[in-house]
Amino acid sequence: MENYRFDSNQITRDYFDSLLIEMRHIDSEIPDTSVELFGHRFSTPITTAALSHLNNTAPEGMKKMALGAKMADALCFSGMGEEQELRDMCDTGAKVIKIVKPHADNATVYAKIREAEEAGAIAVGMDIDHAFNGNGDYDIVVGLPMRPKSLEEMKAFVASTKLPFIVKGVLSVQDAEKCLEMGAAGIIVSHHHGIMNNAIPPLLVLPDIKEAVGDKMTILVDCCVESGMDVFKALALGADAVCVGRAIMGPLKENGAEGVRDKMMAMNNELKAVMERTAFKTIDEIDDSVIWDNPCFSR
Repeated sequence: MENYRFDSNQITRDYFDSLLIEMRHIDSEIPDTSVELFGHRFSTPITTAALSHLNNTAPEGMKKMALGAKMADALCFSGMGEEQELRDMCDTGAKVIKIVKPHADNATVYAKIREAEEAGAIAVGMDIDHAFNGNGDYDIVVGLPMRPKSLEEMKAFVASTKLPFIVKGVLSVQDAEKCLEMGAAGIIVSHHHGIMNNAIPPLLVLPDIKEAVGDKMTILVDCCVESGMDVFKALALGADAVCVGRAIMGPLKENGAEGVRDKMMAMNNELKAVMERTAFKTIDEIDDSVIWDNPCFSR
């Protein structure tokens, strides 16, 4: 009980598991899981999360993650890292989106945006939830100082590039609406793997965010996604795509790019199986009419 009360990841996992799915078999068929994201077509709505420093998991870990995503015909995100690492990821042929930290020096942010453009990334964005640490002060990430960004600063970042701009770390309607105002092309609904205790599960706030922004931005969901069933639930509640992070790290360590590919494809096959048993033929058709809530999570 003590762990449940505070651990945002456990709360998120429990909320995932609390959602029940009704079955529909008549008129069902093998579905099409392809999806268009930021002007590119992919075979799956499952993307990699914006991971960083994967050399600690496997040699050339970030490059191998990108290659695995390419082999799965999936979108790949890149978190914190050097320019050459991003170039290596893009050179695999993967479609990569670079997520930049909220560096205290805005010149560093602009430089990272330029690096993403020059490396061949298909979009760029910012991880807004790394501005503070857990002790009431500004965050420092691998020795680099971070700062929160104002709406005006974010508008300037968006305006500085022709690439679609994605905001990661949105966990409220208020921030989602500000992202829409700044001209963001997409958001990632996420609590950054429990960066704050007692954070609301992304799927719990997702329907309200979807209602607020509609189809004006692409909505992705992050945190505690472990299976194709989890992906289906996120899609049903309003997501356009779903990020997978820790679930691919074990396969990456064991089998490199092929491990990432196999895990992403296995999860996509699980997604297809749920779609078959709920009679949804395409990703766009999936809706919340098949979701049954556990009353313990009602507001």
